[in-house]
Amino acid sequence: MTELLLLSNSRAPGQAFLEHAAGAIRSVLGGRTRIVFVPFASGDPAAYADLMRKALASLGIGVRVDSLHEASDPARAVREAEAFFVGGGNSFRLLRALRRLDMLDSIKDAVRGGVPYLGASAGSNVACPSIRTTNDMPIVEVPALSALGLIPFQLNPHYLDPDPGSTHQGETRQQRIEEFLGENDVPVLGLREGAWLGVSGDHAILAGASTGRLFRRGVPPANVPAGTDLSFLLETAPRFDVRSAG
Repeated sequence: MTELLLLSNSRAPGQAFLEHAAGAIRSVLGGRTRIVFVPFASGDPAAYADLMRKALASLGIGVRVDSLHEASDPARAVREAEAFFVGGGNSFRLLRALRRLDMLDSIKDAVRGGVPYLGASAGSNVACPSIRTTNDMPIVEVPALSALGLIPFQLNPHYLDPDPGSTHQGETRQQRIEEFLGENDVPVLGLREGAWLGVSGDHAILAGASTGRLFRRGVPPANVPAGTDLSFLLETAPRFDVRSAG
């Protein structure tokens, strides 16, 4: 059974790294004692792995963290993983690394086989069919934007509502997502800070200390309170504009 925890953010104001989601992390890990950490969204994987180890230890989450950048045999590390945690940073850099290591199919197969997948920010983006709804700048080239496809719809972590008092003249986050919907008939769930999506089998629930915003083609955007059952989105058949695919 597929088990996913897809966080909007790793840090909440006034709290330590991952502290706001500690209970959810414990629940998804379910007593497992070892995780494979994927730090490649960061420009400094070693420092990121150190941060993850210290953070989980300080939260009393007693797991060994095996960082994929340290693995002598990354393919074997993925095959033997008890759980994955894919950290945040830049989604393009993360996807490039997963493609270079030829890890997309092997991680997807492991998760489909019951290995829990936890992601934050960029790690949540790559759980989608594509990273087309990330907020990140494309700082590196990737041959294609398709990702793990652990869910059949898109997420937008760090979703920001339009600020009516802003003097910024660029597009709002909502306008950017509406541009995406004009080219791709795929729902987008915006995750405000503090929110996350939990998936267990064929059930999907929005949870956390915040809310979401759901965008669908031909339907007005809707706020989604914490606790909302979004299982119907797992039945989505995504229709992307493949003309721009690499």
